[in-house]
Amino acid sequence: MEIKLRQENPSDYIEVAKAIIDAYEAVPYSNHKEQDMVARLRESDAFIPQLSILAHDEHGTIAGHVLLTRIEIANKGEIHKALALAPLSIRPAYQNKGVGTQLVLESHRIAKSMGCNFIVILGIANYYPRFGYQLASKYDIKFPFKIADANALVIALNEDYSAITGGTVIYSKGFFGEN
Repeated sequence: MEIKLRQENPSDYIEVAKAIIDAYEAVPYSNHKEQDMVARLRESDAFIPQLSILAHDEHGTIAGHVLLTRIEIANKGEIHKALALAPLSIRPAYQNKGVGTQLVLESHRIAKSMGCNFIVILGIANYYPRFGYQLASKYDIKFPFKIADANALVIALNEDYSAITGGTVIYSKGFFGEN
């Protein structure tokens, strides 16, 4: 199976939504509204088209999708631009075949080339460290809601963590469905 990656475009939105629904259908901790969050974020000022990436097979079937959007980390009176990776969606038939790895690494490559320094994720603690993610609590980074320490992760792409150590993550309103 050959998987190719490309930037999502508006004609993909319906099929990407179906892929997201498929990916989270059997996930017990999901609210099953990830596709709605993606739709809101596409309409927000947090959206960066180059960081909405899909994976498709040789037949054009969408295997997965990843979205990184703008956030900020406030620290010591300064605002640091950062990204949130959410969601990473892999259809069940394509899971455990490296599709997620390809999407995460490509999103990191593009983000880094755009000068983005930090990415945060609320994710699976035993999956994301393979890409260099570390516990946000290690750097005393706070989130605006309660999250298990093991699931709040951060990675520095272009610089060290010193600028954001002790900071607070600020998500765009679109992330939570606010106008």
